[in-house]
Amino acid sequence: MKLEIKDLHKQFGEVEVLHGISFCVESGKALGLLGRNGAGKTTIIRIIMDMFKPNSGQVLLDGQSAWRQKVHIGYLPEERGLYPKKKVNEQIVYLACLKGMKVADAKREMCYWLSRLNVSEYANRKLSTLSKGNQQKVQLAQTLVGQPDVILLDEPFSGLDPCNSEILKNIISELIAQGKLVIFSSHQMNYVEEFCEDIVIVNQGQIVLYGNLKKIKKDFGRDRLVLSLKDRDGEETVKILQEQFRELMSVLEEQKEQTILQLKPDICKKQLISALVEADLDIESFGNYEPSLNDIFLENVGV
Repeated sequence: MKLEIKDLHKQFGEVEVLHGISFCVESGKALGLLGRNGAGKTTIIRIIMDMFKPNSGQVLLDGQSAWRQKVHIGYLPEERGLYPKKKVNEQIVYLACLKGMKVADAKREMCYWLSRLNVSEYANRKLSTLSKGNQQKVQLAQTLVGQPDVILLDEPFSGLDPCNSEILKNIISELIAQGKLVIFSSHQMNYVEEFCEDIVIVNQGQIVLYGNLKKIKKDFGRDRLVLSLKDRDGEETVKILQEQFRELMSVLEEQKEQTILQLKPDICKKQLISALVEADLDIESFGNYEPSLNDIFLENVGV
């Protein structure tokens, strides 16, 4: 399957919150949907689910617009979406039946996912009596009951401790391997880097970066290097570099153990290395800069 988001515009009253959003994701892949709070991510997800209608634009699955009633969508909202005063088992089965499942099938899948997420013992308890982490796991179980083909996860690791995060990581990896189509929205960049081949960064209702994460990292790190000098701290290293090599590079960031550099236009790495060697500097480490997704995100949306 291929899900295409084409030129979405959305207004609430006189305020336009989405300004021509376009991207796509295919089965067996996860796409990271990133942005600051209020950037428009949740609005995009709700349009995909047909909870909101766009003012213009389309959401197509394999080229078809009328697909939502035929394809099972699993949605995990960032905020709690279940009934706190109802028993866990009753509401999961109830919501599964609203999606068209038979009671027996819903109960069987509910038992599987509650067991997989280590919350079977709470099946007959009211949701409000559970910890925040266990409530999140119950919501995850509800999301996955029915074997959805399209899975939308909004901050899925919220409230989970490291052990439970590991369980969820394994589940998400399995879903992707099974050919599910996953859209993953999170502020926890390490998880996005782990699962997502492609990313979309939204800022103020428009896309500021979209593409393959590996390629984006490669492009972002181009002409950027990291350097550390033996027995010199970051401040001393920066001073030496700015005094002696300002025609070859500029300092992007001073860190405790290394300094991040940007080569000047038309300057290659070999030229800088030669200059450093000629200056008889005691180089402890020198190499290509490998950006984190967090670095890329901050550069595109600001601090």
